[in-house]
Amino acid sequence: MNVSNLKNIYFLGIGGIGMSALARYFNALGKNVTGYDKTRTPLTDELVNEGIEIHFSDDVNKINSSITEGNPADTLVIFTPAIPAGHSELQYFSEHGFIIKKRSEILGLITENTFTIAVAGTHGKTTTSSMIAHILRYAGYNCTAFLGGVSKNYNTNLLLSNSQTGEIYTVVEADEYDRSFLALSPSLSVITSMDADHLDIYGSESFMIESYRLFAQRLKANGTLIFRKGLPLEDLPLLKNDYDVHGKGDYTANNIRISDHRYHFDWSNSTSGIRDITSDMPGLHNVENAVAAIAIARKLLVPDQKIKEALSAYTGVKRRFDYRLKSSKVVYIDDYAHHPEELRACISSVKELYPSKKITGIFQPHLFTRTRDFAEGFAKSLSMLDTLILLPIYPAREEPLPGITSEIIYTGVTAGEKVMCGKENVINELKKRDCEVVLTLGAGDIDQLVEPITEYLKLLI
Repeated sequence: MNVSNLKNIYFLGIGGIGMSALARYFNALGKNVTGYDKTRTPLTDELVNEGIEIHFSDDVNKINSSITEGNPADTLVIFTPAIPAGHSELQYFSEHGFIIKKRSEILGLITENTFTIAVAGTHGKTTTSSMIAHILRYAGYNCTAFLGGVSKNYNTNLLLSNSQTGEIYTVVEADEYDRSFLALSPSLSVITSMDADHLDIYGSESFMIESYRLFAQRLKANGTLIFRKGLPLEDLPLLKNDYDVHGKGDYTANNIRISDHRYHFDWSNSTSGIRDITSDMPGLHNVENAVAAIAIARKLLVPDQKIKEALSAYTGVKRRFDYRLKSSKVVYIDDYAHHPEELRACISSVKELYPSKKITGIFQPHLFTRTRDFAEGFAKSLSMLDTLILLPIYPAREEPLPGITSEIIYTGVTAGEKVMCGKENVINELKKRDCEVVLTLGAGDIDQLVEPITEYLKLLI
């Protein structure tokens, strides 16, 4: 398939963070980009404002006539695995001879002829990939990046290279869901974590680990894998280095300290180092992400001073420890955490930064299967809060499972105070409490609460 010959690109599930980056990419190439999503969001509004036609009902009649009345060979249909097999638009395209590909397959095609840096992991991949892209862009490298979140430095999930001449470096977030990352063939790979997740797809943790090991071996000739120390990858027969924040990895952080709510640390490998790096990103896990990003930048010969300057200027990703309000009276942080380990890392970071403050967390579980598989882990992490406000499960692509509700998390939580409520009652619950540090946590539509909570908390300042 020659993408350059295509006239139309149609997206089924265009509002997803990964799909929208691809939509923006093809729109920038001058293709006729249109699509469907079941829900209108601020992100889909942005795409419409950028000239992309979107509709929000599964209706073949709403597909642009330039596609349905034209030659199917002129159109590429890209779909997300979250689209059900019975979706009428997907069935229409299947029955009428259209080219239909998964997002991961197209990402593989786009990146196969560029120097690609792919970042995988149960958590940490969005921050690490956006750090790498930011360092390269800051240092003047010709960088394209497909990110799994909206970079706050650039206010987008897609960075386009400045020139079509010279070496193009492509940074991609390698998604483990549905084994999508096996469509990539990177020159450099990073694996940040391999905690069990997506067991609805993998069936067991062992199969998930095997998929990560297969991804690690997708490197191009003379490629290198960089992975967090302790992951079950040591025995793979390929060029590799590990990293950590404990002084034991091939790449590591030393002299870690907090001053004025900022992290400071030194980076080193076996032969050299960079002293006094400063980062606004909270938590040891983000220092660890920075260690990996620096290792990649060093391999690409980015000057040390540029690395330091770039990391000091890095402002993060929306919904990743995203400060929405920060005053002496109240702090509000929004975070995408939707796995027990992500919750633990986020809440630990908050407790480290604000040890004398009362922490109120609002959590929306994401997926019935994930809630079923990790209820005990969720309860343990959420018990670190002073107060928990627990919302119903956000189903996303799933149908309900018998007996699986937020209650199975709630019963195991030992926080000082806990309550269950719907989204519509969250503000009222906050009004009943002394709000010092407030967190919203989850990957569903809890982001719809961010603005109302922000406006309410502003009244307390």
